[in-house]
Amino acid sequence: MSIGRVIEYVFFFLILAGSGYLLWQVFSPFISALALAVIIVTICYPLYEIIQRYVYRNNKSLASALTTLIVVLVGIIPLVFISTIFVRELVSFYQTLGNGQDLSIEQHINTIENTIRVYVPEFELNLTEQLKQSAEWFVFNLGSIFAGTISTIFLIFIALIGAFYFFRDGKELLGFITKISPLPDKEDQIILSRLAKAVRGVTMGVVLVSLIQGILAAIGFTIFGIERAVLWGAVAAILSMIPGVGTIAIMVPAIIYLAVTGDVVNAAGLAVWALLIVILIDNMLGPHLMSRGHNMHPFLILLSVLGGISLFGPIGFIVGPVIVTLFIVLLEIYDQYIVKRQQKS
Repeated sequence: MSIGRVIEYVFFFLILAGSGYLLWQVFSPFISALALAVIIVTICYPLYEIIQRYVYRNNKSLASALTTLIVVLVGIIPLVFISTIFVRELVSFYQTLGNGQDLSIEQHINTIENTIRVYVPEFELNLTEQLKQSAEWFVFNLGSIFAGTISTIFLIFIALIGAFYFFRDGKELLGFITKISPLPDKEDQIILSRLAKAVRGVTMGVVLVSLIQGILAAIGFTIFGIERAVLWGAVAAILSMIPGVGTIAIMVPAIIYLAVTGDVVNAAGLAVWALLIVILIDNMLGPHLMSRGHNMHPFLILLSVLGGISLFGPIGFIVGPVIVTLFIVLLEIYDQYIVKRQQKS
């Protein structure tokens, strides 16, 4: 290769790298929205294909619009409704603690503290004061919370627009990626299919299971006399997304609260309810759904979820395992198609 040709290649790749960096700077504020759009499309693409078969002249734009509308009606609107109830109950709870309007809460907390002091005389929880400080923090940070809500709405809006175009033009985009990839088409297909399975597995095994657990926890709290059942059900759903923590982290304190305050029957009932949730969901449904997406070790799932959340925010609980899956798939391809090929030769 001549020196002139080398200079041309170097110049071209410098321009390519520079434009790629600028492209990243342009798109980086929307990475979470684009990731959410990809997740929505990966999960709902079979639905899009069904709708496309029945719309007028298999119109891609119409099918994409209808699929996105279904996502909004089935996913976004119920989520907004539940979030509204959650925020309302959270505000009410904080205001009650901060203003001291409900003396029964403080009395129950004192009862719990006194019961523990029977066995540990030096114990001092001072939970009432800590909760009041939390209420004060909430009041002084309403502005940032509202700003965060606005940014979340904007992120969802961008994600829905992205989902519409990914539904419509996704195959062409994947075809272009496969075309410019230096890997053989077979290996590209392996990578893409495994990543899609990882997204579906994590979403079904984490998000869906956490929603089911949160709903069941809220039902249990309602039946057995725990106030603000939606609030604590939402907390249970969030905790259930953390491997190794689960809904027990909120169910056990609720059971102890009922028992200490003298409501032994409801405490026993909630304990049985919580046990059924753990047996049916944590030990049966969750692992079954997760195994459909990938066979990662549970400890690896824990690290990837926590690391993904710390790096990418809430969307990281899916992005983290997907990144780990990509690395594992590349190692498998290296072992299967490169190492073994060299051994044969």
